[in-house]
Amino acid sequence: MSDTPTTTPAAQPGYYQRHIFFCLNDRTNGEDSCAHHGAQAAFDRCKSQVKAAGLSGAGKVRVNKAGCLDRCAGGPIAVVYPEAVWYTFVDNADIDEIVESHLQNGQVVERLLTPPELGR
Repeated sequence: MSDTPTTTPAAQPGYYQRHIFFCLNDRTNGEDSCAHHGAQAAFDRCKSQVKAAGLSGAGKVRVNKAGCLDRCAGGPIAVVYPEAVWYTFVDNADIDEIVESHLQNGQVVERLLTPPELGR
């Protein structure tokens, strides 16, 4: 064993400032899922709004597709990291508000928060 002290590399800033993940899971067994509630259209809307606002790219925002996030009871669902803020949305106006308020200005949209007890 060496007497040389080990060092941990300094934390580096992430490649993106924020990620937003949209659950696009489609359950075909009859169970409800985000895909049954317009999740793909919301993902597409968010991606285009982020791009139009000049928020996409390195050091900014990445809009990602996700499989099941196990919060189906609140669906459709999206989550923003690194803040770990879970949103339930209904329409384009909700997506636009998430983009402008949270992704652009760092302000959580309280009215769209997924209740913490809602799971699958």
